[in-house]
Amino acid sequence: MKRELRRILTTAGLLAGLCSPGHAFMEGFIDQEDGYFDMSDWLVNRKGFLPVPIVITEPAVGYGGGLALMFVRNSMRESAERAAQTGHMVPPDIFVVGAAGTENGTRAAFGGGMVSFDEDRWRWRGGVARTDVNLEFYGIGGALDGVDRSLGYSLDGWISSQKVLRRLGESNYWFGARWIYIDFDSKLALDGRLSRLLPDEMSQKSSGLGLALEHDSRDNIFTPSTGWVGAIDAMFYEPDFGSDTTFQSYRGHVFAYWPLAKTLVLGGRADMRAARGRVPFYQMPFIDLRGVPAQRYQDENTAVLEAELRWDFTPRWAAIGFVGTGRAWGRRTSFSEGDDVLTKGVGFRYLLAKKLGLWAGLDYARGPEEDVFYIQVGSAWR
Repeated sequence: MKRELRRILTTAGLLAGLCSPGHAFMEGFIDQEDGYFDMSDWLVNRKGFLPVPIVITEPAVGYGGGLALMFVRNSMRESAERAAQTGHMVPPDIFVVGAAGTENGTRAAFGGGMVSFDEDRWRWRGGVARTDVNLEFYGIGGALDGVDRSLGYSLDGWISSQKVLRRLGESNYWFGARWIYIDFDSKLALDGRLSRLLPDEMSQKSSGLGLALEHDSRDNIFTPSTGWVGAIDAMFYEPDFGSDTTFQSYRGHVFAYWPLAKTLVLGGRADMRAARGRVPFYQMPFIDLRGVPAQRYQDENTAVLEAELRWDFTPRWAAIGFVGTGRAWGRRTSFSEGDDVLTKGVGFRYLLAKKLGLWAGLDYARGPEEDVFYIQVGSAWR
């Protein structure tokens, strides 16, 4: 932990130094009003290929990084001009390819994009990835016991996610259709403690079609201060669609933001997920909170509540405080019998691009088993 803490603090120190007025390397990225480092003009006006560094701090796979090449077909300024005509904020068309790896041997290469067309009446979001991910399995509902509380496994293969959205009239509501295809060679060291796993739950191919209803009235897609975004999703996996097994997955979530004062913003998150049928173990819902490794607490149902308060104590710097709770239940316990997972933490943000309202920074989260650092760009909620 000390080694990781020194690495994070060094990164934070470099960020603070680069963001200070007068740093020679950053002369081309200095805001003319306050003299601080700012990427607004570069991001607003730039289009074409942009290199984007990737920093990974997810405890489930360890620290790591990579590089992405992003192609922006139309600049943020052009998107703003389109928004003035349509009355809606139109995101830029973006395509990206990249690769990343972590210290536990996880590797991934990916490509994808997001496109708006027909004056933002339609949107497409999609991507394809080739992965070799190494994770820990703790059992559905914490079913593993004995000396080893977890078993290592890997997911080596392909995943594709494609989504098409249609705006409903002139509203902020969208109706969408989605296709998810997964072809993994899942390698797990089976033993007697995993007798509850059915053969189909080790399936290699999952192919599902689904529907979604979304709403988005945030004032900013990067770091919102007012409005809300939410969605209800349902996915159906069937052999007729190319899946090895039959199951369903559901998700409903809302992220809302309230300005309490000029420098205070309160955010609230409610997120529920469920799965039914013969679900591959790696696609079971899990508690998704800062301070909890991915896939740590899995079951047929999960629910998460989280609150975050941001205090902009200067025009450029903000302090963050957050607290969250989650519960997993279904396979072995009812909702009332499930245990709560509690997390809390603090962080800081720097206004990286003033014209876009994009903040970036560092979070420190304390979970039930370990303390974790996260590098954040934009909102922490996905």
